[in-house]
Amino acid sequence: MSQTGVDFKTAVEQEAARLRLVHPTPDDIPTCINMAELVTSCHAIRSQVKSWYRYGEMTKCGWKHDDFKFCLSMKWMEHDQRYDAWIQRRAEWWAKRRLEKSSEDVWAMRDKPIPNFPPPVTDEEIHNMKKRRAVRCHVTIDSVKLLEMCNLPYSR
Repeated sequence: MSQTGVDFKTAVEQEAARLRLVHPTPDDIPTCINMAELVTSCHAIRSQVKSWYRYGEMTKCGWKHDDFKFCLSMKWMEHDQRYDAWIQRRAEWWAKRRLEKSSEDVWAMRDKPIPNFPPPVTDEEIHNMKKRRAVRCHVTIDSVKLLEMCNLPYSR
C-alpha cells in the first residue's frame, strides 16, 4: 500500500483505464519513430543545459532508450496486441510514478473545498484597509508637493 491507500495492481488498472481514454485506438499510440525522436531530443544540448540548470546533473535518458527498445520489440506483434502491450507498459510506469515518493507528496488532493475559505471580510477590516490607503495617498501627495517646492522633476 502507498500513501494514497492504493496498491500497485489497482493503480495499474486505474492508469490503464485512463490511458485507454486518452489513446482510444491503436493508431493513437506513439510510433517507434516518435520514440527515436524522444531519445534524440533527450541528448540534445538544450535538454542537457536545462537539466544541468534545474537539477545540477545531466539528463537521464535511459528510460527513453528502454521505451524505444520496447517499441522495436513489439514490431512482430499484431496491431491490437501492440496497443495492449503499450497501454500495459505505460500504465505500470504511471502507477510506479504515482505510488513512489515524489516532490508532489506535499500536496493532498481535496474532494471538496475548505469550509469558509476564503474567510469573510469584516467591516472592521474594510475600514482599516481604507485608512491605510488614505495614509498612503496622503504621503504620496505630500511627496509630490515637496518635489514641486524644490523644483525637482517628477512623473505622475
